[in-house]
Amino acid sequence: MATTHLTTQILRQTPPVCGSCRRATTTGTSSSSPLTITFKTRKESSPKNQKFKWARKLSLVEQSSPSKPTVDVEGLATFLYDDLPHLFDDQGIDRTAYDEQVKFRDPITKHDTISGYLFNISLLKVLFRPLFQLHWVKQTGPYEITTRWTMVMKFMPLPWKPELVFTGTSVMGINPNNGKFCSHVDFWDSIENNEYFSLEGLWDVFRQLRVYKTPDLETPRYQILKRTANYEVRKYEPFIVVETIGEKLSGSNGFNAVAGYIFGKNSTTEKIPMTTPVFTQALDPELSDVSIQIVLPSEKDISSLPDPSQETVKLRKVEGEVAAALKFSGKPTEDVVREKEKALRSNLMKDGLKPRMGCMLARYNDPGRTWSFTMRNEVLIWLEEFPLD
Repeated sequence: MATTHLTTQILRQTPPVCGSCRRATTTGTSSSSPLTITFKTRKESSPKNQKFKWARKLSLVEQSSPSKPTVDVEGLATFLYDDLPHLFDDQGIDRTAYDEQVKFRDPITKHDTISGYLFNISLLKVLFRPLFQLHWVKQTGPYEITTRWTMVMKFMPLPWKPELVFTGTSVMGINPNNGKFCSHVDFWDSIENNEYFSLEGLWDVFRQLRVYKTPDLETPRYQILKRTANYEVRKYEPFIVVETIGEKLSGSNGFNAVAGYIFGKNSTTEKIPMTTPVFTQALDPELSDVSIQIVLPSEKDISSLPDPSQETVKLRKVEGEVAAALKFSGKPTEDVVREKEKALRSNLMKDGLKPRMGCMLARYNDPGRTWSFTMRNEVLIWLEEFPLD
């Protein structure tokens, strides 16, 4: 998980620790209609996992462990399901489950004691106010447990409080002599070189500190499942939009009609709070069949909303599904949007995902009141399915 230890550090040979860092080969599934999210792990033989070879050198468990495991690894996995969600709250994790000399490594930080491990957690709480989400926990070796997580943080010292997102896996090694965790090695999805000390990891932190000026308005709720170097994968909760026919992805044709609905041009003249972003959506491969949409507040129910006054304006519920999002700044001209859509679709297909036809452009800012280099824009593509490995 992401850390804040960004100062220059002395590179030295990492001492062996007990926890094995082999990648998991077991699988499990979780599905929701109509989208299926499959939870599985990468095979160790996968070329993408060659970058984890260095971490396997951290383990001496297999050479020194008893022939018959005596540790309740399944019980420890259940423990982590209960304990890790408290990583950054007032309760905190149970330090008695860890060796005093527990070895912690992520791409830019390392600690070799439980005190350093807990200090790192405390520092993150002060500087970043992290939100930690645990996706799954699995036994991946005789004395090894792997977890998958998402951590969203706001860097509080900067005036614009940039949001940093990290997703990845943690490999937890277990001391076979006392059943306690003796190593914790993190791997980030957004970088290739996860070995300590990773300049790529340091750059990944810094590039998320850029300025995006987003209005303090309600947005559709979503959970970030995975963040790669090129896009985020999000699981959206259902939301309601008011929409009408648009002209092009980057256009504003039809905006006055949907904005009029929330300003009172409806059957009860009700004024509805403004939200962000404004969506334009194309459903065809040529990105020419366009609608423009405003998201309605989450407490609204489609059955109780007033009817639009104009026949061309409609209300629609968008079911909760998974989308890939590519964030960018600047003016979202038609050429730029199409270029971003093409790049996102190409990366999704390269990663073996199944993007649907069309895309959505999300604009979070008023272009007349926001400098272009601080604008937040996103191109989103809905996915048929997503394997959260």
